Amino acid sequence: MKSETRPRFDTEALRDLAGDKSYARGEKYFRDGQVRILAIEKNRVLAQVAGTEDYRTELTGRGKGIGGECSCPAFEDRGFCKHMVAVALAANAAGDDGAAEGLGAIAVIRGHLKGMGIDALVAMIVDLAERDPVLFDKLDTAAAVAGADDKTLEARLRKVIDSATRTGGFIEYRNVPSWAAGVDTALEALAGIASGPRARLALLLAERAIDRIERAIEDVDDSDGHCSALLESARDIHFTAAKASRPEPVQFARDLFQRETTGEYAAFECAVADYAGVLGKKGLAEYRRLAKEAWDKIPPRHGNARNKQDPPPNYHQLKSIVDFFAERDGDTEARIALRAKDLASPWSYHELADFCLSQGRESDALRWAEEGLWIFEDGRLDERLVIFTAGLLSKAGRKPDAEAHVWRAFEKAPSLELHAWLGKLGGPAARERSLTFLEARLAREKPSSWYHPADLLINVLTQEKKFDAAWAAVGKHGASMGAKEALARKSEKAHPREALETYTARVEELAALGGNSAYEQAAEFIKRMAALRSAEQQSAYVKLLKARMMRKRNFIKLLE
Repeated sequence: MKSETRPRFDTEALRDLAGDKSYARGEKYFRDGQVRILAIEKNRVLAQVAGTEDYRTELTGRGKGIGGECSCPAFEDRGFCKHMVAVALAANAAGDDGAAEGLGAIAVIRGHLKGMGIDALVAMIVDLAERDPVLFDKLDTAAAVAGADDKTLEARLRKVIDSATRTGGFIEYRNVPSWAAGVDTALEALAGIASGPRARLALLLAERAIDRIERAIEDVDDSDGHCSALLESARDIHFTAAKASRPEPVQFARDLFQRETTGEYAAFECAVADYAGVLGKKGLAEYRRLAKEAWDKIPPRHGNARNKQDPPPNYHQLKSIVDFFAERDGDTEARIALRAKDLASPWSYHELADFCLSQGRESDALRWAEEGLWIFEDGRLDERLVIFTAGLLSKAGRKPDAEAHVWRAFEKAPSLELHAWLGKLGGPAARERSLTFLEARLAREKPSSWYHPADLLINVLTQEKKFDAAWAAVGKHGASMGAKEALARKSEKAHPREALETYTARVEELAALGGNSAYEQAAEFIKRMAALRSAEQQSAYVKLLKARMMRKRNFIKLLE
């Protein structure tokens, strides 16, 4: 007997990804026939969904591993949307036994085109190209690549790149995708020659494309990262062309080193490691020489030195290159030394100590960590370095020293994590001492409309599950809404009255703020409130809330 086939996409996973509301709306879209499947492939479904407008929706994966994207605004704002749910359900309905693959409008179109003669296809494409400038440029460039000599091709592609990357002034956000698509088309033409006999030309033009894209960035509203993607594509073409053309290694090393250490947008970040095979022995030797020469010119920086000179802008790039060669040589001492060159902050000591630890050198890690705390003991201690050092000291059997370091940091800048470490190192006595310190500190600090000094004490008491004391502190000292909300969520069973008061105030805040996201948060609080009082009380509250908020239609829909 034939076993029952599983749906392509797991419906529970869909519900988890989209949420109950989006899932229900997507289900309705599917039932109402608003999904038009364009293509079903092994691990991809492409569709058009009719909504406020027609949206292009793509799903990838199978079972519980579901990905994809949608052109609707909801996907940009919140991720997995109702259109994706609708497409998934439509794909499930098409079956998952292999017969569904190859279905869809695109498959029908493909079959139709295969039945046409070459002359008819050519006529159709030329007709489309006459009306579509992007398609025309793509076909025009492809024809030139196929038939031009090197000199003509270089001039042609140079012109294509320059034209595509030209901005002509500032490009607004809404126009950036169109501009980026034009640049991407130019890069596609370049990619077509990157691995063949014209790879050397592709290498030269890829560098030109990178330079022009970087210059264009200042004139582009690149909120969606189009320029970063274009630079990545151009860098990939450059690498492919370099592998194929094998440029003279010494000069190539000089050019690549210059790009890695001076590029403003990190297009050639970690180039020495990526291009090592292309550079070869001679190129790597030159790269090493250039990096060492530049690195040795940088003076060391330490926390207790006066008139510390700022490191050069390419400090981190040079450090990465020098570290690459030291790691390649297996020289751990050299890698420690280069990290010890700049110890001008507690964080730099933390990084050095952490590196030593990663190399199995625990004693060196502890030595550097303690030195960092000593060097900067007069300033505000870096909490990350303090905790890192405390962990090493505790492991080394020096808990009293670890606790002393944490106490010094806590007294200067108390925090929830430092309190937790005091409890871990000193037990209940240290925790009580910490609470006493925080209470005494409140007498010296004045609250304001934006600063609530009691929040830390309340958060600590909440973490310790001392809910009576936490609510008493709220009544005595006041607290931010965030601190009260966190306490209410943790203690609502033991303190329902206080939780209800907090949630009610939060609902009022969110409703006044407005917007669907705020309304959804408010509805979640109202749902929690239902478990803290009788059904009659809850019903009366919601009824009164609806009457007061009747003009906020989206909010009322959620309440219903």
